[in-house]
Amino acid sequence: MQGRVISPLGWIRIAFRLTAMIVLFCACLPLFALWRPIVRPNPWIRRFMTGIAWLAGISIRTTGARAEAQEILLVNHISWIDIVAISRATGSAFVANDGLVSVPLVHWLCRMNGTVFVARHQRSSVADQAAMVRAAINEARTLTLFPEGTTSDGTGLLPFKSSLLAAFDPVPDGVCVQPVWLDYGAQAQDVAWIGDEPGLANFLRILSRARRVRMTVAFLAPLSGEAIKNRKTMASAAREAILAAMDQRVAL
Repeated sequence: MQGRVISPLGWIRIAFRLTAMIVLFCACLPLFALWRPIVRPNPWIRRFMTGIAWLAGISIRTTGARAEAQEILLVNHISWIDIVAISRATGSAFVANDGLVSVPLVHWLCRMNGTVFVARHQRSSVADQAAMVRAAINEARTLTLFPEGTTSDGTGLLPFKSSLLAAFDPVPDGVCVQPVWLDYGAQAQDVAWIGDEPGLANFLRILSRARRVRMTVAFLAPLSGEAIKNRKTMASAAREAILAAMDQRVAL
């Protein structure tokens, strides 16, 4: 993907889509602020992400059933599109690396969505992070984590890092843990953000496309019993569930 040249027509698509996204943001921001003290979770985040998906040329369908409870979603990670898709499908908040705090605009947008920032290498702060996770779930009802810790090419799964689940160990009472598979089909490698490609380059490359990105958000069976015994069993069980779904598609 690195070094792919965007055509003049592609740049026109980028300019049009970015302009429309800015207009959408300006329209949603005052509505978000108006609803914020009244409604939890704020519906305008999800509506904004729905508009972003449409403007970016992303078609999203969902399969499977969500748990009728507060939930933690463990999701494979391929592109920035994942965040848009999960937000549109669930209205979820996210768990993110605290390194994003140093990027002012991204940090502000994440805060609007109720994102929880965790210091992955500070074991001494796990108790505080767990408290933040519980508070985020109470407000957003759904919290999403990408256990791979980075993006893959969509054709397989990287190891799930159980250390990233430390704030969920033990699982809060009344909270469901559910694996989710983001399936981009044959387009996975074409949209994946991998290697040395800068994030901005991947973002612009997706916006320059004439062909729509078609993807599926597949909700798999929630984990239960021994699978949620601790962070290691959760990481292993969620990864196995997503791998099984991927293998099943290949077999069809």
